[in-house]
Amino acid sequence: MLQLRLLIDNEWSDAQQSRTFPVTNPATGEVIAQAAEASADDVDRAVGAARSAFERGEWSEREPDDRADILLRVASLLNERQAEFARLECLDSGKPIRETSTVDIPYSIRAFEYFANIAREVKGEVIPVKGKRVLDFQTFEPHGVVAAITPWNFPLHLFTRAICPALAAGNTVVAKTSPMTPATSGLLGELLLAAGMPAGTINILHGGREAGEALVSHPDVRMITFTGSEPVGRSIMEASSRSPIIKKMILELGGKGAFIADADCDVEAAVASVLVGFCLTQGQVCCASTRLYLHADIYHDFLDRLVRRAESLRIGDPLDPKTQLGTLMNQAQLDRVDQAIRVAIGNGATLLTGGKRLTRPPLDKGFFYRPTILEVDRNDLPCVRDEIFGPVLTVKRITSLDEGVQLANDTDFGLGAAVWSRNVTKLFRAARQLDAGTVWMNMNLMSTMEAPFGGNKNSGIGREYGTMGLREYMKVKNQMVSLEDEASDFYTDSDT
Repeated sequence: MLQLRLLIDNEWSDAQQSRTFPVTNPATGEVIAQAAEASADDVDRAVGAARSAFERGEWSEREPDDRADILLRVASLLNERQAEFARLECLDSGKPIRETSTVDIPYSIRAFEYFANIAREVKGEVIPVKGKRVLDFQTFEPHGVVAAITPWNFPLHLFTRAICPALAAGNTVVAKTSPMTPATSGLLGELLLAAGMPAGTINILHGGREAGEALVSHPDVRMITFTGSEPVGRSIMEASSRSPIIKKMILELGGKGAFIADADCDVEAAVASVLVGFCLTQGQVCCASTRLYLHADIYHDFLDRLVRRAESLRIGDPLDPKTQLGTLMNQAQLDRVDQAIRVAIGNGATLLTGGKRLTRPPLDKGFFYRPTILEVDRNDLPCVRDEIFGPVLTVKRITSLDEGVQLANDTDFGLGAAVWSRNVTKLFRAARQLDAGTVWMNMNLMSTMEAPFGGNKNSGIGREYGTMGLREYMKVKNQMVSLEDEASDFYTDSDT
């Protein structure tokens, strides 16, 4: 069984009072690891190590090329063990190995490569000052200690999305994994040490609420990056406000993604796209397409094809390469999904397919749930308003693209939205009107390391990925120097 200890100051250690918790495979219920459970004292040790490391300058003052070399070494080591990490991610999260081996681990490798290389290109700027003999320039510097709290739905991918730009920018990091999926992020610590990361530069903790609250409120933490639910994001803002120093923050929170299919769209391609949109990772994706606004002219044909495709998806053992849908994360998540569907039906929604847990052996040991499609005629139902985080799609008929955009924007979230049409003018007009951090046109649910990703409204603040994402992990310093031979006296004799 895998033993996951805490990585603090380049040393593996047990938690205070030797507290541990089991890590289970959600597909089978089997315990795959025991993880050390960090306390507030462990958090204090880790933050202290990160602060000392930052102040020593072994990482923060190192040349970007040298930092890049170490990050690229981690990428190479992870690439060599890609199959091992993909299998462990599958066991840890319950998602199909076809996803972990083609999305989760490759994206994690790419994060190290991408941010290592673009950090070399960070440059300051000279600012012209009108009528003054002054040289004014700005530089970009690391914040200091960054606290990274990462979720369970993409355990390693979103872990590396947080730590890689933070490290590339010269910060030191204390990262807390999700207590439900700590395995691959914990194992990554071995590679970070093997690559030559200086002591205290990256510290990895496992644990729950106690560790999280201690981390975000710690006075020596200068920046927080968090991916997770809106309620937890709000609690992080509240807890961090109790610190004497206001912290920089990136929050990537919930979503309620809309998919608008206009009458002239490519129906077959759109059906395949929306299917991925609400079934990838069993719908446990913040930017999942969970609301389909479907034009009346193609309504029945589109739905017939979509229902057939959803019912044909192969659900089963996540380790089987043929499996297309794995398991929900745990019993609480399954109950939440099932309850949301029951409430929707009770409020007038029509169940077109799904709405059931799979109970045939051996799937009865996991939390497998059929892809579910609900037909609705209102936009104010809880199933349309609330993030369910499961393979659940609501469908509403529309008569125009403009109506679809209006309904899509009628939400407190604004993470992602998709619009489909063969008319380019209509596509761009809709994209401009949609209030979402990312708009996909004739595609869906794709993110690249090069492009910024984040949400509007209750979907969060700040951006990850890309040069903009790297800049989030840096503070701007403006510097001015006089070019005059002598300093001028602001107060002259005429003023007295």
